[in-house]
Amino acid sequence: MKNNRSDLDALWNSAPRANETFDHAAVTRLPMPVQRYLAHAIAPGTPLAYAVRLRMHGAIRLKRWRPFNAEQVIVKDRGMIWRANVKMSGMTIRGFDRFLDGAGAMRWKLCGLLPIIHASGPDITRSAAGRFAAETIWLPSLLCGRDVSWSADDPAVAHARFAVAGRAADLALTLSRGSLQSVALPRWGNPDGGRFREIDFGAVIEQEATFGGYTIPVRMRVGWYFGTDRFDTVGKFLHATIDDAVYR
Repeated sequence: MKNNRSDLDALWNSAPRANETFDHAAVTRLPMPVQRYLAHAIAPGTPLAYAVRLRMHGAIRLKRWRPFNAEQVIVKDRGMIWRANVKMSGMTIRGFDRFLDGAGAMRWKLCGLLPIIHASGPDITRSAAGRFAAETIWLPSLLCGRDVSWSADDPAVAHARFAVAGRAADLALTLSRGSLQSVALPRWGNPDGGRFREIDFGAVIEQEATFGGYTIPVRMRVGWYFGTDRFDTVGKFLHATIDDAVYR
C-alpha cells in the first residue's frame, strides 16, 4: 500500500488558493433561511475555500461498534478521499473510501496486508457521489456557488440542489437560526446487502465548532434509513467527531 498520506497530500495540493471572500450581500438573493445558514457557517471576509482537510475520530459499526481515527480531504470539482484506521479484535483495518474525478472506490486491508474490501464500479461511484454531496456541509463555500439552486418552503428546512458526477443531488438541511441540525438526501446504496437503490441517508448534528472562519458540524451520528425508526436500530453506522479542519 502506498504511503497512507501521499494521496491525501496530492489531492490537497491540487486545490487552488481561494481568490474571493465571503460577502453576505452576495447571497441576499437567496431565501432567508439559506442566508441565515450561510452567514452562520461562513464569517464575513473569510476566503471562499476550494478545499478542507479534516482529522476525526469516533466509532464505526462493523457488526459491532469499533473505534476509528481518520483523515479526509475534500476538494471542489475533484472529490474526496477518506483514509482511516479501524481497531478490531486487537488488529487494525486500514484503507480508504474515495470519490475522485467522477469515480468511486473502496480499498481496505487487514493489518495493511490482507485485502478485505476491494470495490468499484457504477454502483460504488453513484453511492460515493451521494456521500460527497452530503459532506459539502464541511466545505460550506461550495454551497455559495451559482451552480447551487436553493429553496426553502419551510423556515426550518432548506434544500440545496446541485450536480455531482452528472447526477442531481438534493440536500435537505434542517436549521435552527442558521445552525445546522441535520442533513439528509436520497443516496444510492445497499446497506442490507440487497440490490442497490435510493435510500434516505443522513446525519444528526450534535455539536458545531469554528475553524478558520467556518462553523461546521463536529459531532454527528450518520446512517441509512434517515428519518425513520430504522435509523437508530439498523441504519446508523458512524459516530464521528471532527478534531481539526484546515481550509485552502
